[in-house]
Amino acid sequence: MKFLADMPISPKTVAYLKSLGYDVYRISEKGLPKAKDSELVDIAIKEQRAILTMDLDFSAIIARSQKSVPSAIIFRLSDESHENINNLLKNILPTVETEILKGAIVIIEDDRFRVRNLPIV
Repeated sequence: MKFLADMPISPKTVAYLKSLGYDVYRISEKGLPKAKDSELVDIAIKEQRAILTMDLDFSAIIARSQKSVPSAIIFRLSDESHENINNLLKNILPTVETEILKGAIVIIEDDRFRVRNLPIV
């Protein structure tokens, strides 16, 4: 799986995912720290990447497109530390990998996660 990490995602989470074998980069690595959300969606589609973010705007942009790409993982957590996020990803990614590859929005909260398959019509 390939990921594009939005600015709120720690570089330590990006490094962690790389250590697990995922193809991932943080938008700042590509000189895009101030890119608009819609631009990041376009990049994710072009590069066939799922978006990692804490920004709910991505779910609205993706839903309005009525497309099955890009997938997004959106964190809604009280503890946004990279340690917590890394642990959640370690446990949840294997469970939702098929949905992410097909097209889905995954919302990860403190005590649960939800998957909404794309397109949303």
